Amino acid sequence: MKVKRNRIVVAMSGGVDSSVAAALLKQAGFDVTGVMLRFWKDGKSTDNRCCSVDSENLARVVAEKIGIPFYVVNAEKEFKKKVVDYFLAEYKEGRTPNPCVVCNKEIKFGLLIEKALKLGADYVATGHYTRISFGSNSSLTLARQRGLTQASAFSRFAGPSKMPAGYASNLLPHLFKGADNAKDQSYFLWQLNQDQLKRVLFPVGNMTKKQVRSLAKKMDLPTAQTPESQEVCFVQNTTNNFLKKYLKENPGDIVDIKGEILGRHQGLWFYTIGQRRGLEIPQGPYYAVGKDFKNNTLIVSKNIKDLMKKELTAKNVNWINPVKLPLKAQVKVRYKNESISSVIRSNNGKGVKIFFSKPQKAITPGQSAVFYKDDQLLGGGIID
Repeated sequence: MKVKRNRIVVAMSGGVDSSVAAALLKQAGFDVTGVMLRFWKDGKSTDNRCCSVDSENLARVVAEKIGIPFYVVNAEKEFKKKVVDYFLAEYKEGRTPNPCVVCNKEIKFGLLIEKALKLGADYVATGHYTRISFGSNSSLTLARQRGLTQASAFSRFAGPSKMPAGYASNLLPHLFKGADNAKDQSYFLWQLNQDQLKRVLFPVGNMTKKQVRSLAKKMDLPTAQTPESQEVCFVQNTTNNFLKKYLKENPGDIVDIKGEILGRHQGLWFYTIGQRRGLEIPQGPYYAVGKDFKNNTLIVSKNIKDLMKKELTAKNVNWINPVKLPLKAQVKVRYKNESISSVIRSNNGKGVKIFFSKPQKAITPGQSAVFYKDDQLLGGGIID
């Protein structure tokens, strides 16, 4: 009797991570299809970094090399509405958003999963550096000790008719940091839900970037040395130039914390909390410490202590798995920041309140506060 192979759609970007993810799945015996999502771009003469012509050509070459079909799916309309419009609306309200978090929820693990299932796929895979384990909270440690984290499971369990332990079962998925601490991307995935995670594979999550590049070289993939991009994919020059094009300028006063006028700003959305460069105030340095939209004033201070906060509130909170509050956890308030021991409490039904074990610098409204228990991603919220 012929065994049905699991069909997996791999989100390919023309980068080394997604290329290796696709190749690993193909080697493991799955029915693999490569898909690139075409995102909105700012004007006809520009490219979106995530899906440029060069990136598409690379992804096609990789797909041909490993022997899988490859398709491009137009997601420009959805990306503009869900990601770009959100980005602009948040800046207009004085917040500093993280568009990658929204893109992951709405597009890469929202729209793509929806389209993949319609195509008859069973799962979607990406090149993110993060891991999944399945089971109850009490069984997770044992499962991970046995090598049941998703990426390592390919070599142990994968085959034409098998998936890593926990798939196609009633066990709950739990999300963990990637094995490479320097490349871990779990911070950007806190908005994902259980239904999405049950359909997702992260084949390189248990590897380091160095290992991924080495494997790509051994596989003779043309993306082995592809450079990384850390910028917002739809912003071609600078964020401020992009904002000037769509939000325009709205000049106002720059004042110190006592209200004394020190200079002029061109629009509150051009500044972020903690910013030092670009203020153009004599006798500095000054730091942006607040925004008063009612009076259209940017508040600055020379004292870095005015940037330190012992607590914050977060809204739009999402928990990957159920938790009980109050909760002791580690919290990251920026992607590159270290996690800080904290206590998370309910904020009277309006999100959560987070109390840090030591003051944190430049807490920025609109950014993500992401919650961890050791290396397990618990969830997160938008800083209010």
